[in-house]
Amino acid sequence: MRNVKGTFYEKNLLRETTGNTLRPGGFELTDLAVGNCRFQVGDRILDVGCGWGATVDRLRSLYQLEAYGIDPSQRLLVWGREAYPGLPISQGRGEDIPFEANSLDGVFLECSLSLMLDINKVLSEIQRVLKVDGRLVIHDVYARDPRGVPDLQALRMDSCIRSALIKEELENCLQSRGLRISQWQDHSALLIQLTMELIMTHGSMSAFWLKSADCSADPAEVQAALKKAKVGYFQLIAQKEGREEAEH
Repeated sequence: MRNVKGTFYEKNLLRETTGNTLRPGGFELTDLAVGNCRFQVGDRILDVGCGWGATVDRLRSLYQLEAYGIDPSQRLLVWGREAYPGLPISQGRGEDIPFEANSLDGVFLECSLSLMLDINKVLSEIQRVLKVDGRLVIHDVYARDPRGVPDLQALRMDSCIRSALIKEELENCLQSRGLRISQWQDHSALLIQLTMELIMTHGSMSAFWLKSADCSADPAEVQAALKKAKVGYFQLIAQKEGREEAEH
């Protein structure tokens, strides 16, 4: 991942509002994905970019899934092990997943893919470790108007919104790797809800951005870029195809 995990998320500014999940909607989309993917008790699941390990703990305790987590931030992992003793979370990167080929029933990327340095490598790694028919779940920010992406990328700040995904590009990356998209849903209302909660916590979004030492952008520029790109939030579910299916 980029150094965003090691800076913005480690400052706990977001956690003051979101708790240990560090994302819009908390577990709402996590629970929805478990149901839609029809995971079974004992299925092996990996949360890539697990942060504190909140999702890993929920998948294990509530759904009895054999869940694991990896994250590049040692600080977040230390906090996670304190919050959830014995949880199987370890240091690792999406570009080099420490699991064998065809060994996982599901992979979660919750507000983490947009932070990763080489998305193409990450998706290739996920295709490698998933079993045939295994599910990939992605929750992340995206630019509903890609024409605004250059303005987001020009912002002087460390945040996932700076690297908001483009739907068509992501779809092409998945399909070229034999990961067939079975569901795409817009959940931008959860991003709006989080924005309102951040305002209540910090007084304004300008105050929130200014509290981050990694943001030297003018808060007005940030808001303008967000508006131009129409930044939203989505849930995507994809399924690994077999060789014959991928060839057709």
